[in-house]
Amino acid sequence: MPKNIFSRVQSRSLTRHHKIAMAGVATLGAAAIGFSAVPSGASTKTTTEAAQPAAVAYSNQQIKDVKASVTDQMAGASLKAEQIAAKKKADAAAAAKKKAAAEAAKKKAEAARQAKEAASRAAKRAEAKKAVSYPNNLDGWIRESLAILKKHDIPASYDGIHRNIIRESSGNPKAINNWDINAINGIPSKGLLQVIPPTFKHWHVPGTSWDIYDPVANITAACNYAADKYGSMDNVDSAY
Repeated sequence: MPKNIFSRVQSRSLTRHHKIAMAGVATLGAAAIGFSAVPSGASTKTTTEAAQPAAVAYSNQQIKDVKASVTDQMAGASLKAEQIAAKKKADAAAAAKKKAAAEAAKKKAEAARQAKEAASRAAKRAEAKKAVSYPNNLDGWIRESLAILKKHDIPASYDGIHRNIIRESSGNPKAINNWDINAINGIPSKGLLQVIPPTFKHWHVPGTSWDIYDPVANITAACNYAADKYGSMDNVDSAY
């Protein structure tokens, strides 16, 4: 009995020692594995070596960022220069177009002016061609005078003028009265319709001669006077 009890106690005691020993061995083994896997100074070396690639990567990234920024700036400057050049080109084109339009308008105006002057000259030539040639006699003098009177809206007729001319001067453009009251007063009547100088001067019609003996000028001035005083030379039947 005692032998058996001792054996059981011894067995339990060994078991506890064994467990402690095994734990110690396990701990020592793990430590040994750790030291053998990581040599002395490895931790510092490993940390430094790991930091260097990170620094290089960061530096490369900075360079890339700077390059990208410079590239963007250059691209922006290039675009701005292109825009400025395009605007200058557009402004120059607009100015050239405006100048061309102004020159075209000037040429058009000049052409119109020249055409107008040419038309005016042509009209004058046509008018000159249409001008009636009046014979140098009583009939021609009366007709020419009537044409002038018509332009100035002075009433008269061929018959009224002819009748008074025959009575006053018998158709002599150089006739002069040296015996009536006007002659006595020093202003004798002269010409086809026997007009005194002051009357001729006052009632002279523009476009005719200032010579009182000129047939057309004498008739026209006398008719102008008669139109004002009698309404028309047609209403004159005696000395007037």
